[in-house]
Amino acid sequence: MKSNFDRSLKLMLAHEGGYVCNPKDPGGMTNLGVTKATWESYVDHDVSEAEMRALTPAKVAPLYKERYWDAVRGDDLPAGVDFAMFDFAVNSGPVRAIRTLQSSLAVPTDGMIGPRTLKAVSMIEPGVVIDNLCRERVQFLARLSTYKTFGRGWIRRVNEVEVQAREMAK
Repeated sequence: MKSNFDRSLKLMLAHEGGYVCNPKDPGGMTNLGVTKATWESYVDHDVSEAEMRALTPAKVAPLYKERYWDAVRGDDLPAGVDFAMFDFAVNSGPVRAIRTLQSSLAVPTDGMIGPRTLKAVSMIEPGVVIDNLCRERVQFLARLSTYKTFGRGWIRRVNEVEVQAREMAK
């Protein structure tokens, strides 16, 4: 099976945009969807604003592959489901994305994708899995305290991810 990581990364980065430092965003200083805290954890040292501004897709790709794509086992998921899970993991954390998937599949929600989850996901049409995942994701986002500030953008993103993921699943 061919990996959809590069395509998924490109689509996800289009949603994340460039450098921002919104005081209303609990993530703080962010570039290409990577918060300063996440980047410092990944590179194992403090970084300056200039270093954050200098991030490029090529620099952040290994972080996204290791901490998000591999965490949701993107290469083992059906096309389209892989992208929907990856984008969800980037936006809300891999464990939340995995538990949401598992809940929608009626398998134990342990936050780790193993044989049982992979078998369950393979038995359902990818479009159905994508739709369920995106619907649950919207419901989760609507409960967040920052929804009033960022909700419209989040919902637009999830709707676009759903369309793109369904396209990938064809």
